[in-house]
Amino acid sequence: MPALNPERITRKALSPSKILVTGMSGLIGGLAGRSLAESHEVTALGRREVEGFPTTVTDIGDGIDGIMPALENVDTVIHMAASRGNVTDETHIKANINGVYNLFEACRISGVKRIVAASSGAVVAGYEQEEPFRSMVHDPDFVMPVPRPLVAIGDPVRLRGFYTVSKMFTENLGQMYSAQYDMSVICIRVGKVEIEDVPLNARNASVWCSHRDIVRMIDKAVHAPDDLKYAVVFACSDNPTRYRDIDHAKEVLGFVPQESAADHGF
Repeated sequence: MPALNPERITRKALSPSKILVTGMSGLIGGLAGRSLAESHEVTALGRREVEGFPTTVTDIGDGIDGIMPALENVDTVIHMAASRGNVTDETHIKANINGVYNLFEACRISGVKRIVAASSGAVVAGYEQEEPFRSMVHDPDFVMPVPRPLVAIGDPVRLRGFYTVSKMFTENLGQMYSAQYDMSVICIRVGKVEIEDVPLNARNASVWCSHRDIVRMIDKAVHAPDDLKYAVVFACSDNPTRYRDIDHAKEVLGFVPQESAADHGF
């Protein structure tokens, strides 16, 4: 995909009038939704009410009917709701496969122009078992090669568990909806965003993404050029031991992280 210069990004950026955020009761959805609400009309969709925001309460895994009322006059959907952690495969299937399909299909029917969807950097976490990435992440005495080894968006994934399988479903479904229905779908492979906004350990420091950087990334995706129909990008801060390629996000979205795990001693 050709690089987009900053002038083009500014000049042809999509200007949504109404944004729906799923998962706004969670950390990342809440950060993004509240930030965007400073300049846009923002509503929420999820399994519980979001204080201060009109909320459609529904489980996207239950079907399309409960989603449709939330999409009236919506230009852009930010999909941050997901099952994660130590849950059953059936839970991942309902939320991250059936639920994602239901949401995308409801968006298609409603004429939504753009979906910004959370994938996960965990789809490439298996590289951390291979050199040189194992040493980059875990060995404090490792001398970083120049140029730095990076896992690029186009490199094969290294899936570990059904959660990562379900996140690749989001990316693949998004590509299909973009191509078949002329929707814009931008999938963000989110790094480690912590509640306290600091890396918890050396491993997390390699994939850490600060609150401000994840909000910046989502904002860039929401306002990306209207002719950007499909993209997958990594979201990480500019960490010294980072092994995920964020240059691609700069090229297609103009995203430049402003923080680093080095600011917290890593």
